[in-house]
Amino acid sequence: MANTETTEETVRRATDAKDHAATAPPRPVAAAPGASFPHTPTGEGQDGTGAWTAMSGLLSAGPADVRAVDADVPGAVGRMLDHMLAERLRRARLADPRFAEELAERVTRFTLQGGKRTRAQLVWWASRACAGGDPASAAAALRIAGALELLQTCALVHDDVMDRAALRRGRPALHAELAGKYAGQVGQERAGRFGQAAAVLAGDLALAWADDLVAETPLAPRVQVAVRRLWSDLRTEMVAGQYLDVEGTVTAPRSPLRVLRAARLKSALYSVERPLALGAAVAGADEATLRRLCDAGRFVGMAFQLRDDLDDVFGNPRQTGKTCGGDIREGKQTYLVAAARARAEAAGDGAATAVLDRWLGDAELTERGLAEVRDVLVATGARATVEAKIDRLAAQGLRHFDGARLEEEGAGPLRALLLAAAGARLGRDAAAPPPPEHGRYATRARGSAGGGR
Repeated sequence: MANTETTEETVRRATDAKDHAATAPPRPVAAAPGASFPHTPTGEGQDGTGAWTAMSGLLSAGPADVRAVDADVPGAVGRMLDHMLAERLRRARLADPRFAEELAERVTRFTLQGGKRTRAQLVWWASRACAGGDPASAAAALRIAGALELLQTCALVHDDVMDRAALRRGRPALHAELAGKYAGQVGQERAGRFGQAAAVLAGDLALAWADDLVAETPLAPRVQVAVRRLWSDLRTEMVAGQYLDVEGTVTAPRSPLRVLRAARLKSALYSVERPLALGAAVAGADEATLRRLCDAGRFVGMAFQLRDDLDDVFGNPRQTGKTCGGDIREGKQTYLVAAARARAEAAGDGAATAVLDRWLGDAELTERGLAEVRDVLVATGARATVEAKIDRLAAQGLRHFDGARLEEEGAGPLRALLLAAAGARLGRDAAAPPPPEHGRYATRARGSAGGGR
């Protein structure tokens, strides 16, 4: 097994080159907004400034109002989106009523229903940890957090099309819902193609609205440059990571390092590191603080993605909101699968590799087949390896975080949120090795799974 320094170097090498359900948040929060459509915006004009006025007014009285948002960050982000999306829907109806009803309203509903809003909370608490109770920074952080929620809508809607996923958050995925609406009129195949095409457009609309929200957020010139650069990088990285993820289903990369690089681009940066950086940038954080938070986010983000990989195979669909085994059906080369294959090959276990070859990428994966894959992931020690790696990554991330000079009022909740996002096993010594291996895997070649953690 590699030591801690080797693990950190592995992730750094990867950095140079799915909306999972997090554990309990650091504070009690209200449920995400429901499916109701937003209220008509109030305030000056019909150009979206009413939403900004409403949210700025909420926070303009001083730090006490900022602290009131702390108790329900997802709710505050939802209320801001409620105002903003009302204006977007009004414009969509002017463009075309059918477009507004069938596409814009679905994008709005999907965004307002939300999930854990983990990324939005990271933006908020990073801003609070860097700027304390400054109302101007807090109001801007809420808007950037809302933009991330819209970007998440884009990512999830497109991801479900690429993965041919029928469910999202326990409901029909957007493309499946639209296909079902017309299947009786034009047949399943034609309706399916329509649903996929419409979902691509829905994701594009969510991305456009996200960009609008960032562009319309009042920021000081220096802060504006930093935020827009981060936002630009985030969008490019997200697409690059998604492409590598899709490409991996046809090229089947076996290198754990390459798998980690794709995971970093697709999820780790987008889900943790960039939200932290955006929140800190909005607050005008100094370079040293920003660097510490980015380092923390790098490791926690990788842990986040590895936990998502585990949940896809071993999770409870009632908790994850999606069908189990989606990554196996799509043939995705996750670190979990790469570790299992590397360990099986090192141990000369042809039966284990045969199971992976048989079921990985099989769209008709059965429950029996999924059970066989699970058995291989456990028997090779890959599951335990990934669990241990998650703990270590979380611990490394928190060490970077603890080295930053932050406002305690925001630092405490932010630290707890990072630990929850990482999905690390609380109460366990993060430096402890994984359980001992037995049989042929006890003598496998060290480092055959990219450091083994």
